[in-house]
Amino acid sequence: MISTKNCSDKSDKIEKLKTAIQTSEAILIGAGAGLSASAGFTYTGKRFEQYFFDFIRKYGFRDMYSGGFYPFERLEEHWAYWSRYIYINRYADVDNGTYKKLFELVKDKNYFVLTTNVDHQFQKAGFDKNRLFYTQGDYGLFQCSRPCHDTTYDNEEIIHKMMESQGYVFTKEGMLYIPENTELKMEIQTQLIPYCPVCGRPMSMNLRADDTFVEDEGWHRAAERYSDFIRRHQNMRILFLEFGVGMNTPGIIKYPFWQMTVKNKNAVYGCINYGEAKCPTEIKGQAICIDEDIQRILDIL
Repeated sequence: MISTKNCSDKSDKIEKLKTAIQTSEAILIGAGAGLSASAGFTYTGKRFEQYFFDFIRKYGFRDMYSGGFYPFERLEEHWAYWSRYIYINRYADVDNGTYKKLFELVKDKNYFVLTTNVDHQFQKAGFDKNRLFYTQGDYGLFQCSRPCHDTTYDNEEIIHKMMESQGYVFTKEGMLYIPENTELKMEIQTQLIPYCPVCGRPMSMNLRADDTFVEDEGWHRAAERYSDFIRRHQNMRILFLEFGVGMNTPGIIKYPFWQMTVKNKNAVYGCINYGEAKCPTEIKGQAICIDEDIQRILDIL
């Protein structure tokens, strides 16, 4: 006899989460890499092989992420790799609708988003940029690699030029393709290498990888709005709704969500994470943990 207990438990949890969303006075969304993975932003497999086949052949890279740490000897090759990386993860529209479904779910609620994702997908889906805090940076920004000053720079135009210098062509609709009989170059033109306008050193990505990460004025304003949101909703019926947050940087989203739930008996902690949906015993009575693909659960909700 096949047990239906797990199916029933999951259905009950989904109904409880629906109720929590409907009855909450505020929703704080915490989003990790699992949300973007569910949205189609995979860093391995077909997507990786399509855009980095030449780098895979030359260096044996196994995934997009680890390849980003490779110490290329020349900046022309470094930026050839990174321009492809940035373009497909920041500027290409490949979201399968997951972020849009999440937006439709909370757009009429009093929400705020805290995320470690750096791919800009929340804003693309319609989320209010004043309700977003990207703690770890943005693929769309450069900074001084030193850094000599706390300013970041939009990179969309230069990234497009870098892609074109490798042999890619953009249509009028913004679609990207490789012309027939064209062999891609694994380097950009030297004049496209970005340098700091203040000190002249090479630019780097505005991504938190070490202590050189620039927290610019926009970052600090977002941090203040996040702190204010937390302050204004202490002890209220707040839903801490976590999507795809793993244990790489639990101190940014997961642990604070658990701690704030413990302190607020009116709070609910919701966690949707395939393979990692769990919580400490201290908040078990306030928690709704669903071990399932995020996109599937959003479809149901």
